[in-house]
Amino acid sequence: MKQLLLSISTALRKAVGAARAFPFEDGSAAYEDGNAAYGFGDYAEACEWYRLAATRGNASAQYQLGLMYDLGRGVAQDYVEALKWYRLAAEQGVAGAQYFLGLMYKTGQGVVQDYAEALRWHRLSVAQGMAHAQYNLGEMYEKGEGVEQDYAEALKWYRLSAAQGDAQAQNNLGVMYDKGQGVVQDYAEVARWYRLAAEQGFALAQSKLGYMYNVGQGVAQDYAEALKWYRLAAAQGFASAQNNLGLMYEKGQGVGQDYAEAVKWYRLAAEQGIATAQFNLGQMYWKGLGVGQDNTEALKWFRLAAEQGFACAQNDLGLMYYHGLGVGQDNTEALKWFRLAAAQGESSAQYNLGVMYEKGHGVELDYAEALRWHRLAAAQGNAGAQFSLGEMYEKGEGVVQDYVRAHTWWNIIAATGNARAVEHRDIVAKKMTSQQIAEAQKMAIDCQQKNFKGCD
Repeated sequence: MKQLLLSISTALRKAVGAARAFPFEDGSAAYEDGNAAYGFGDYAEACEWYRLAATRGNASAQYQLGLMYDLGRGVAQDYVEALKWYRLAAEQGVAGAQYFLGLMYKTGQGVVQDYAEALRWHRLSVAQGMAHAQYNLGEMYEKGEGVEQDYAEALKWYRLSAAQGDAQAQNNLGVMYDKGQGVVQDYAEVARWYRLAAEQGFALAQSKLGYMYNVGQGVAQDYAEALKWYRLAAAQGFASAQNNLGLMYEKGQGVGQDYAEAVKWYRLAAEQGIATAQFNLGQMYWKGLGVGQDNTEALKWFRLAAEQGFACAQNDLGLMYYHGLGVGQDNTEALKWFRLAAAQGESSAQYNLGVMYEKGHGVELDYAEALRWHRLAAAQGNAGAQFSLGEMYEKGEGVVQDYVRAHTWWNIIAATGNARAVEHRDIVAKKMTSQQIAEAQKMAIDCQQKNFKGCD
């Protein structure tokens, strides 16, 4: 029945429209008929009326027809046709058409990318107060697209757009306060702008506001608020929020610890290609948390993250090759992944690379190289590397035998309650004078105060 009424209504509108469509008519009647058809959801019919009005020079119809081609609504999507109709409407001063024409030049959609033309049309649109054009103009100044990069100008246009309620502009103002671009860094202002955008449903701002509540940045730490904003962004499919929501379930922050729920959110984000989530999901499979322990699945997710350059995943993928977990044991592959992670400063990978050189696994035994990687990892507080340095000094491997330094490193680790370090420290102490022990103890204290930097 609904379809029948729609057909009758369309036929009546055509008959009335045809009667009104005199040769010199300005197209306004046809434009209104197009709007009526659009309201009925008959986009093809709407396009017919818009075209009739547009060919008679009706600027509003030209703009609407451009939109229909741009979106592929009622016609096949065609950016060149969209550009044509936007231009006709823009030349008649339609602000929306000027904005979209500028956007097409900015992105190179339907036309060769041309920032100068984008700027020209955006400026015409902003002269009429078009908020989206103000936002795009701000973005062009922020990125230096077609103009000299100018954060002050970017802020000016973002503020004008944000004052009209443009969520993207509000979000970008938050970003600029976060980075201190053109303004003094101010986390309270960051939170204020993110909140305004988030309350409009802007997923990126919701996720960022959630993070600020999660870590207590610019706002009092509040896990319940963090969860609220992460959930809102995650429900829109925003991958970073899904990953962060998974972390909160894994850690039991603001919610009961629930590994299965953590896995659910990690998977949603991981399937969107978020490397952190792929790594986290791999960890859950490796440890058997919320899922059955599965080295093959862990390997799969570690590899996906590692191939994106995620250092922790590269290290863990290296470990799986080193130990033959979910894959054949392969020192060469292990070495490859440890190197990639170590080059990014990942301390566990630096330590593991040191071990391979120390033991001659996959490489020629090389104490000097082992020492170099252990030192890099130890300076970041890696206990394994610090312990290995103690062993190398105690045995004189790659260095002159030095009980004082061996005692120093083992004493540092012993302070964390490491029983093995306590045992080794006490054994080497029996080979030392009281003066040497006092020196080693002082060195350990100094090293801790320097946060392990420049200790060796």
